[in-house]
Amino acid sequence: MPSRPMSGVRVVEVAQFTYVPVAGAVLADWGADVIKVEHAVHGDAQRGLRNLGGTDAIGGFAPLMEHPNRSKRGIGLALEKPEAREVLYEIVRRSDVFVTNFLADARKRLGIDVDDIRAINPDIIYVRGTALGVRGPEADKGGYDSPTFWSRGGSAVGATPASLGGVVAQPGPAWGDTLGGMNIAGGIAAALFARAQTGEPSIVDVSLLASGAWANALSVDIALNGGPIAEGADPVNGPAIPGNPLVGLYETSDGRHVNLCMLQPGRYWPDFCRHIDREDLIADPRFADAEALMTNWESASEAVAQALGQQTLAFWTKRFETLEGQWGAVQNALEVGNDVMLRANGYVATVLDVDGQSRELVTSPVQFDETPATPGRAPQFAEHTDEILKQLGLGDEKIIDLKVAGAVT
Repeated sequence: MPSRPMSGVRVVEVAQFTYVPVAGAVLADWGADVIKVEHAVHGDAQRGLRNLGGTDAIGGFAPLMEHPNRSKRGIGLALEKPEAREVLYEIVRRSDVFVTNFLADARKRLGIDVDDIRAINPDIIYVRGTALGVRGPEADKGGYDSPTFWSRGGSAVGATPASLGGVVAQPGPAWGDTLGGMNIAGGIAAALFARAQTGEPSIVDVSLLASGAWANALSVDIALNGGPIAEGADPVNGPAIPGNPLVGLYETSDGRHVNLCMLQPGRYWPDFCRHIDREDLIADPRFADAEALMTNWESASEAVAQALGQQTLAFWTKRFETLEGQWGAVQNALEVGNDVMLRANGYVATVLDVDGQSRELVTSPVQFDETPATPGRAPQFAEHTDEILKQLGLGDEKIIDLKVAGAVT
């Protein structure tokens, strides 16, 4: 299998903001030629956003645009003009996938609905990323990840302790958009495989609501079948599962936390005790075997909390390098970006911005043939318009005519 398995696949994307465009970014990471279509005058509406969760341009490099648009080529088309639609249709004739997050009315008005695109290219895979789905009483409504994926999809309740007196917001900008976009990319890959096997193109639908429900699927399944409705737990310095002192969050001496997740406490208890310099606990009859340990879990968790609270997170991170059981440091965004294993496996890539300055982006999480993705920067507004038009066979005079008509940038 090639390390860029989507090489030779062309995707035309008529979409804005992050959800759906991030699917194109993933496909570009995988080698596809993704052509981003923006309005010839207004561009992607996300270009006008400022300081959304600290994502304003950093020295001319805007992560809010770079994250979902890396490695694409950009063209500016005013699709309300017939001349621009003809250009789009020429791109469609040469493409494998058409992807959009425009609402149904806009798709019909601009001539980019399923029937319009399939009339131009019957073999194209048509992809709709929606907020709530394409059927039902709210199918014509839009949405963003915070109200739709995070809140309506159940994550907000699942992350919020009942005692908080409010609701926890999603962890950061484009949280649900990025996860939903990954679902779209996977759907496109499956549709391309199916077309190769059967010759039949698919219509692919993914919604933010369905993606949010899928993220919470186990909790939803439990509730639907008569079990408890999941709510966030109050912060505790100790086990998250009564009966197991080796599953939970424990505070370190510098106010940081480690997450222990050893689902077989009897197996891991001796090795863990040696790592926290409490070998005396191994022979303690209260913790002599798994049954005793789980019976006396409260005393065990108190001992664990006391030991971990004596040293810093940095100390335990170093000490636990040889720990057999499963655990993780509770890290912030910068620490994640510098995580030694993320770096060792090539999941942070260096990208040259428009000024030739080195920047860094997290890559999509799938690699092929042990080869990290090598994304390029996102296109400047309509940056490749002339290049794409010339590839369609248009001469300079025709390109000038389209620009004078306001059909292209």
